[in-house]
Amino acid sequence: MPNERLRATISAKGQTIQSVADHVTVDPKTVERWITKDRTPHRTHRWKTAQLLGVDELYLWPAVDTETNTTSGAELVTFYPHRGAVPAALWSSLIDNAVSQIDILVYAGLFLFDSHPDLAEQLADKAAAGAQVRILLGDPTSEAVAQRGEEEGIGEDLAARARLSLRYLRPAAETPGVEIRQHTTPLYNSIYRFDDDVLVNPHVFGAPAGQNPVMHLRYVPGGRTFRHYMKSVDLVWEQAVPVPA
Repeated sequence: MPNERLRATISAKGQTIQSVADHVTVDPKTVERWITKDRTPHRTHRWKTAQLLGVDELYLWPAVDTETNTTSGAELVTFYPHRGAVPAALWSSLIDNAVSQIDILVYAGLFLFDSHPDLAEQLADKAAAGAQVRILLGDPTSEAVAQRGEEEGIGEDLAARARLSLRYLRPAAETPGVEIRQHTTPLYNSIYRFDDDVLVNPHVFGAPAGQNPVMHLRYVPGGRTFRHYMKSVDLVWEQAVPVPA
């Protein structure tokens, strides 16, 4: 039975069998067999195709669901009952060892700057060495930050913390490669990405972020969870407003 989903998606995205083949670096006849004979491609080819077409690979090839679920489960390194349970040594290790990508999505994240007083300088050094550093702070004037402050029971203090975090980051903002933006989105998770590791701190209604659990995830080829959270960071980044240097 032909893979009509793949055929329709290629057409809807303005692609062709040839363009998919070129992107994935396979013969066009191979892509034709994926469609006409419903052949399931190699894992790497599935990822590249899904990326080109802007859809999840499970939509194009539902049969790989079991494989993806197993791999995604392997991405979970450990689970902490609250943020304070995350070892200080782990934060330091992740920061120190990151070489290519650092993403921080928070409203304030002040605890990180309080516990790492040289963080701004470290981020600047990472960027100078070639890393991409993206920091997303909550806009202290936004309704989203005000509402979260009320939910946590700290009111305007959350906005004040966001302003203070921005002040701490100012020395790093002058370094090419360090980008700081302010967002106004509802924040369901604080996300801290260091290369292939990410710490995800879900927000629970009525509780400060520090009292909520933390998941430590590590990217595994074929896994979905790490990439899922990174898509969230990218979406917020696209909507956020750059902070002038």
